[in-house]
Amino acid sequence: MQHIIIGAGPAGVVAAEHIKKLDPGASVTLYGAEGKPPYSRMAIPYFLVGNIEEDGTYLRKTNDHYASLGIDYQQQRVSSVDPAAKTVALMDGSTTSYDRLLLACGATPVKPPIAGIDLPGVYNCWTLADAHRIIDRAAAGSRVVLMGAGFIGCIILEALAARKVNLTVVEMENRMVSRMTNEVMGTMIKDWCIKEGINVLTSTKVNSIAQSEGDSLSVTLDNGESLNADLVICATGVRSNTAFLEGSGIEVRSGVVVDDYQQTSAEGVYAAGDVAEGRDFSTGEYQVQAIQPTAVEHGKTAAYSMVNGHKTARNGTVNMNILDTVGLISTSFGMWMGVPGGEESELCDQDNFKYINLQFEGDKLVGASSLGMTQHVGAMRGLIQTGASLGEWKTRLLQDPTRVMDAYLATAQAQSHRLSA
Repeated sequence: MQHIIIGAGPAGVVAAEHIKKLDPGASVTLYGAEGKPPYSRMAIPYFLVGNIEEDGTYLRKTNDHYASLGIDYQQQRVSSVDPAAKTVALMDGSTTSYDRLLLACGATPVKPPIAGIDLPGVYNCWTLADAHRIIDRAAAGSRVVLMGAGFIGCIILEALAARKVNLTVVEMENRMVSRMTNEVMGTMIKDWCIKEGINVLTSTKVNSIAQSEGDSLSVTLDNGESLNADLVICATGVRSNTAFLEGSGIEVRSGVVVDDYQQTSAEGVYAAGDVAEGRDFSTGEYQVQAIQPTAVEHGKTAAYSMVNGHKTARNGTVNMNILDTVGLISTSFGMWMGVPGGEESELCDQDNFKYINLQFEGDKLVGASSLGMTQHVGAMRGLIQTGASLGEWKTRLLQDPTRVMDAYLATAQAQSHRLSA
């Protein structure tokens, strides 16, 4: 059986390894497009800070890891896919056949349509090449403007703060990390950053970027203010890499649409990670969840389906975010924003940056978020993922949301008793 995997990020690497584990005799070819060993984008901030060398970002630490498993890792870019012929075409003009194909080709940063976005000194922070450019300009005391305070932006923020740059964050939404926080929690993260010496401008847009004296840049905001910068980093979102699938017949919306086995609309073709648009556990709706835990889960499911057929389905993926913003941990799970007709329980200690919010539908926990309270993370996710009926514990949690661990243990024990009865 010939398996081809396009993309050498966590989803592709995990899938390749699991295919060889499930079927040691299978042929597995893994294509990576960046001219580097497979690496984790989530490790790039540690490289920016200097906590690790470049090779510390690599997903596997030995040079012969892939060859030792019988995985053929090739640094080539795929130009197109033909599901009817079961072939992929490479940029060098060659084609190769497959029995099973996995699309794990990730996503690409989106650049907003503003003047000057392509000037020297304006970078994304998405690849190792980007990281090297940023390191060259982000010396201690340098003036840095970071566009975007979403999940990716806040990860970059953490690394820039550690480099002791003079940092200004510009975010168009009215709060930080708006896709995982309500206004109270997102504003608390902003206040924390300001306390830590970071200038954060919310409800603000960059209108243009222009070359200034020497290598300096002038960043004009929609409020009329101008910022001088040595470096501008754009972290305004990503888009699934699907352009090369045009004409393939594979269904693409925001990403490549997959079922609960990670199969696409084309037989024998699967997708995983940031390129895959799969079913959300909480809503049942289809979306791209561009986070590494989801990519790893996708990779394992796809590998099993590619080798053993469609025997084990995922029941959707829980929307999950865990973020460290200059030492303040924030989390969100499931329907953290609540559901129509649902109830919520909230505790907020703004002075000490402590916050927890639980969202209920009936007697089930369907969403949760927290700030500065990491002891509840596992229990919040567990209650949402199991869909456990809370019974009397719902009333207790409405009164005191910090008892979420007690509720989790009680419901787990009740479930155990039912199974053993």
